[in-house]
Formats: sequence, structure tokens, C-alpha cells
Amino acid sequence: MLSNATTATNRYGELAAEIYDVDKPFGALPDTRFHLERFAGFDRPILEPACGTGRTLVPFLEAGLDVTGFDQSPDMLARCRARCEAAGYAPDLSQQRFEDFRYPRKFGAIVVPVGTFTLIDDFAAAHAVLRRFRDHLEPGGVLVLDIQGLAFLGSQTQDRRRWTAPGGDLLTCEGVRTLTDWFAQRAETTYRYERWRGHQLVEAQIDVMAQRYWGLDEFRLLLEAAGFTGVSVTGGYDRSRAPRQADRGWTFEAVRAA
Repeated sequence: MLSNATTATNRYGELAAEIYDVDKPFGALPDTRFHLERFAGFDRPILEPACGTGRTLVPFLEAGLDVTGFDQSPDMLARCRARCEAAGYAPDLSQQRFEDFRYPRKFGAIVVPVGTFTLIDDFAAAHAVLRRFRDHLEPGGVLVLDIQGLAFLGSQTQDRRRWTAPGGDLLTCEGVRTLTDWFAQRAETTYRYERWRGHQLVEAQIDVMAQRYWGLDEFRLLLEAAGFTGVSVTGGYDRSRAPRQADRGWTFEAVRAA
């Protein structure tokens, strides 16, 4: 079935979710090891917003951690549930959004890996989400959050990739930057995902990814304004050094203020 409909930004439809799983197998990116080391032996509940297909959540469960997750994409969440069931786990997973997620209990930590937080593409919305994170943490609870820096806004490179799916289909992805707004520190990239079988196109989907990129000190100040203290930042998933401009990611850690 061919579909070119786009209903919203950052929706991660069924084909995008499948490609995400193929492109990012468990343990393939350095953030997983980094965060597992940080939470080794952690004995309080952890929340992973936008848990996706379980790339971080499942390894955390395998490490004996108590993890809850949510995601706004039903297709990403379905893959996460299947991964958890296959591994023998039944965590609390639900379809919710950053902007209005809600739990009756509080957590000892909230973890947001890689560039997920940049998908909140508006400054005021990002501030409100950080306040919601704070409100869902126990006293002394920690927020560990990765971001991609402002330098990414200048990237105009087209994204073309292909994979062979487990069933033999050829999966392709082409992303083209369609908007760069330096004033709002925001970018949009239009992605076309395709499935080919026997040299025939059998499925296509178009999704738009919107992201907001952050300055280093800007984000530190935003965390403090949202009610966090003790803010520290690490560069390149290396706890031995400070951030650098060339890093693909910076990891912020902050504590819920009393």
C-alpha cells in the first residue's frame, strides 16, 4: 500500500518505526552503555519519556532496573511492547505525549537519551515539559538528558540510507532539510521512507521531523528556571571531559530542587 500522507511532525509512523529498529539495534549507539553505567544498582523507579521501540528501556530492564516508559507513537510503542514481551518483561508502557503525560506516582530518575528532547521544537513547550519532569520526580530525584547542540542547525547534508529487513525487503530513507530557522533555533526535515520488494515499490510514507537545537549555557539556564539544581554536563558520552563543539551529544544531569 502506498501512502504519502503526513498528519503531524515527529509522528514516527509504522514504516519509520520499522526502519528505526533496523537502523538502531540495541547497544549500537554509545549512549546505552553510558546510561547503564550511570544507573548501575539504582534502586528507585525510572521513567523514560519517548521510549520509542525500547532501545534504552529493554537494556535497563535486563540490568534489573525498574523502568516505566511512554511514547506518543503507537507504532513505536507496539514494537517496544513486543520487544519487552519477547524478553520476558511486562513494564508499565503507555501512549502519552511529552506535553501532558501524567502518573500518580513519582520517580527517582527521568532519562531522555540521544537527541529525543530536541523533538520538542518550541522554547516555551520545552520549558513546560522540563517543569513537568520536575513535578514527576521524587525529592532529590535526578534528570539525565541528552541534547544535540546548536551547531546541528547549520547542517544541510541530505540523509540517504538503505537497509535489508529481516524478511528480505529493501528499506530506504531519504531526508531533505526543508526549513532552517535560526531565529527560533528550529529545523524541519522531510523524510520519505520506502519498502521495495522484488524491485517493486510496495510502500512509501512521508514524515516531517521538527527539532529545536540548544546552546550549552542556554539549556543549563533553562534547567535552573524549570526548578533543577546541581546542573552538570558531559560531552561525547565521556565523563572525563567537558563538552566540545564537535560533540554529537551533550549529557545534562540535574537534581530536582526542593
